Amino acid sequence: MTAVETGRGLWELLRPVNAIAAAVLTAIGAFVAGGLVDAPLAVGAAAAATFFGTGAGNAINDYFDREIDAHNKPDRPIPRGAVSPRQALWYSLACFAAAVVLALTLPVLAIGIALFNLFALVSYTQVFKGLPGAGNVVVAYLGGSTFLFGAAAAGRIGPAVVLFALAALSTVSREIVKDVEDIAGDRAEGLNTLPIAIGERRALWIAVGVLAIAILASPIPYLTDTFGLAYLLVLVPAIAYMTYAAWTSLTDPARGQHHLKYGMFLAALAFVIGRLSASTSILA
Repeated sequence: MTAVETGRGLWELLRPVNAIAAAVLTAIGAFVAGGLVDAPLAVGAAAAATFFGTGAGNAINDYFDREIDAHNKPDRPIPRGAVSPRQALWYSLACFAAAVVLALTLPVLAIGIALFNLFALVSYTQVFKGLPGAGNVVVAYLGGSTFLFGAAAAGRIGPAVVLFALAALSTVSREIVKDVEDIAGDRAEGLNTLPIAIGERRALWIAVGVLAIAILASPIPYLTDTFGLAYLLVLVPAIAYMTYAAWTSLTDPARGQHHLKYGMFLAALAFVIGRLSASTSILA
């Protein structure tokens, strides 16, 4: 492999779109908490730490999952030979180190969240991924915690707690659907994911049920007067889209989990609009 191909493979290991998205979610958490303007340097450091931490987790996951990916996703960097397993391991460690250095510049609570998340990322593949439902919960926590991390970096975690809970529930649902999509490769590697343990149909209905809880709870910021009508106006199409995604998942898990991903971003947008509206009302 040429240096260019290896460089491309290392970049792909990060899953840059996902890593950037996680960094954006961290910034959204800070914004929802009202701290984006007050602590821009801390929020920037938190977003960068999230990028490197997420990328490191993706790289280490590819390192441990290289045999599974050879069956499920042969175009990934390690199975196709663009990056060696050893290169992927050292690359992930370097990214973890960058995330830790950035996180150590933040408030104590943010440091605690970052260190706990790094532990969860490292242990996910080897400890939790093969346990029915446990891996889904870990990934869901990590996804939702980006909002908490951003809010903690800004020094005001309270307003982001509901956003964390809704994101975590939605991610549990999406991760279960993804396990159904990947069931052939997971079974071949001897993993005992939820769909393998209880059956694909039951797992899909659990995913739909968890998503329903998130949907039913999503109006809480409006009902508690945290956000106003603007939040609700954006939330309604998000709910409709995620309901469609849940229904699609029952017949086409691959399409369903992609729809769930976009629906989660639309729901996050509702929080942004809600905060913008609330800030405007305060200034008025």
